[in-house]
Amino acid sequence: MLEHRKISGVYWSLASLHMMDCLDDLPKEEIIEWVFKTYDKDSGGFGANEQLDPQLLSTLSAVQILAIYNELDRLDMEKVVEYIKSLQNEDGSFSGDQWGEVDTRFSYGALLCLKIMNRLEDVDVDKAIDYVLRCRNFDGGFGCIPGAESHAGQIFCCVGALALTNSLNRTDVDLLGWWLSERQLPCGGFNGRPDKKEDVCYSWWVLSSMAMLGKIDWIDREKLTEFILKCQSPEGGIAYRPGGMPDVFHTFFGLGALSLMDCPDLKRIDPKYALGTEVVELIENVRN
Repeated sequence: MLEHRKISGVYWSLASLHMMDCLDDLPKEEIIEWVFKTYDKDSGGFGANEQLDPQLLSTLSAVQILAIYNELDRLDMEKVVEYIKSLQNEDGSFSGDQWGEVDTRFSYGALLCLKIMNRLEDVDVDKAIDYVLRCRNFDGGFGCIPGAESHAGQIFCCVGALALTNSLNRTDVDLLGWWLSERQLPCGGFNGRPDKKEDVCYSWWVLSSMAMLGKIDWIDREKLTEFILKCQSPEGGIAYRPGGMPDVFHTFFGLGALSLMDCPDLKRIDPKYALGTEVVELIENVRN
């Protein structure tokens, strides 16, 4: 796993194992101990690996890992919340780290992290959603910043942000559902934008978005299932397309899509949280 994505790789692995009911196959305490080695006490954020700068998406992965293990109480929640608050900009957007890059991935990451911790009220949610909506395009999709091309990965982030804040009524769900359904190719897989090739990762980003929009029946589930299974390697894991090398990134997204299509061998995943529904129920029980 690349240094700059290691903590996300751990999250993808654990979320995959949870769907397969094999979470106990990895040592819980060793993993949690390592996660806290990536924690920056000064800022309250987590890095992608030990001795790397804190970053918003890495912080989200850390929080998701602790949620999977039902160990959120180990967090210094006030410090983590303050870190996320410090990354919200005046226009409602979020920066990914201290260097200031802005992207709708960070809007979703910030809102999801706070939602898991039951602290959404600590940021300006109205401004955050107004910014996300400014990233909407004429075709119904969303880009990484205002005026950027619609892309399935960014759409997942924007739809997720809207769903987490009960704001889906502020966008045209039918137009967006049409754009997403157009991503399915004759092979059954999805691409991320027009005139691009299929990739298993879009199976999750498109399908989870459609699930949140209530449009999952607009695609051919049977053909998508066949495509994902063709990407499975004889050595285990799922590749980006048939014949490719498997990795934890595409394995998680392939399993996640199969879970959303009610694969009988997998536990159900929640499309907003990208966590198992059992994990989300525990989070919500604590909140209530």
